[in-house]
Amino acid sequence: MEKKDVVVLVVPFVLQGHLNQLLHFSGLLSSYNLPIHVVVTTTHSRQAKLRVHGWDPTTATNTHFHEFETPKFESPPPDPNAPDKFPSHLLPSFQVPSHLREPFAKLLADIAPTTSRVIVIHDYLMSSVVQDVVAYENAEAYVFYGASAFTTFSYLWEQKGRPCLDDAESYMQLTKIPAFEGSIPAEILESVACHNVCQTFNSGNIHDTCNVFDGKFIDFLAKEGLTGSRKQWAMGPFNPVAISDNEDLGRRHMSLEWLDKQAKDSVIYVSFGTTTSLSDDEIRELANGLENSQHKFIWVLRDADKGDIFDGEVRRVELPKGFEERLGAQGLVVREWAPQLEILAHPATGGFMSHCGWNSSMESITMGVPITAWPMHSDQPRNATLVTEVLKTGISVRDWESRGELVTSSTIETSIRKLMASDEGDAMRKRAAKLGDDVRRSVEKGGATRTEIDSFIAHITR
Repeated sequence: MEKKDVVVLVVPFVLQGHLNQLLHFSGLLSSYNLPIHVVVTTTHSRQAKLRVHGWDPTTATNTHFHEFETPKFESPPPDPNAPDKFPSHLLPSFQVPSHLREPFAKLLADIAPTTSRVIVIHDYLMSSVVQDVVAYENAEAYVFYGASAFTTFSYLWEQKGRPCLDDAESYMQLTKIPAFEGSIPAEILESVACHNVCQTFNSGNIHDTCNVFDGKFIDFLAKEGLTGSRKQWAMGPFNPVAISDNEDLGRRHMSLEWLDKQAKDSVIYVSFGTTTSLSDDEIRELANGLENSQHKFIWVLRDADKGDIFDGEVRRVELPKGFEERLGAQGLVVREWAPQLEILAHPATGGFMSHCGWNSSMESITMGVPITAWPMHSDQPRNATLVTEVLKTGISVRDWESRGELVTSSTIETSIRKLMASDEGDAMRKRAAKLGDDVRRSVEKGGATRTEIDSFIAHITR
């Protein structure tokens, strides 16, 4: 097939979870020898490159970063005692798109005349930035949704009045989704509404999920339509599936060296992502629950990201007095950025206590690790439902309806013991391992994900 002259512009949203997914997807696309242009703010470009796992975008000769300065928004520090866990201190980040439309339009004007086709892949939350694609006959825009198809469809399903589905099992699974109330503040929903402009120029939808486990819900999205397009591509996992932990390069993280000394499936990994700050009371209960469980653990104890992670001091979370001294060989507390993919891929890791952000969920699924689900906000409660009710590769720490209550150390201890040392937990581990193997195989030649990516590449280079 004759190769077409195609250029790809990638426009991620500026929060870590969104940056990470589209940066990984850029790596996948660049492997097809397509020129990739990533449009991002200067600060968030630095952040994304610093934290990306599995490949080095700075060495990819066909990946180009266009970094634009935007006004510095004053963001308050994370509030660990806020009444809900949504990172309201990051609200100024939702103003960034209004400052990127003009520089994006100028870049598009420069690139469009030089190529037969411009493919713009943008986060849904950046739709207002890229709306000038309509001015170019050779430009196509594809919307990226950074959650599972199950979660994305659940919102559409609710908007349509929760209709019955032909698939009774899927219908019953959807009826178990947590209520939307309390997951996203009203002011965020108002900000998001402006991005519905993408309905007027959408050429298709891209999902960081896999047909191996999410295929039914991809089909539902295709049937129901989404933002003006019926074509859906499930091209996940975007994250690497073959992990190199730099053992031969002398840069191995201390957590991996500690894991080397542990038995297979004996360690639970604890991390709540980049947008959640735990209160002092929550820290105390979690510390006591981990210690009392008597199971090995790695706990990544970091405060939530600020609007600019490079600006100012970071809160040092205090642990109960004597906690770290008592641990001995039972656990490891990591207060810095941790190599999550490598930790999840390590044979000693047998469970993951997680907020169920989609990056973490997809990485855990890919690596075949069952989850103890503790969702905090946004899509996380519904991602948790996918894990616990649909895939049955995890258990809940507590019900979403009880999110206003303090999770006690005894509840945490019980959930850890259930996942790590019970017949039910062992069965989940086997299901998770099988699913992870199936997902990793999907990226191989002839697999579901590889076929989907090849189909997308053929479509945009037609």
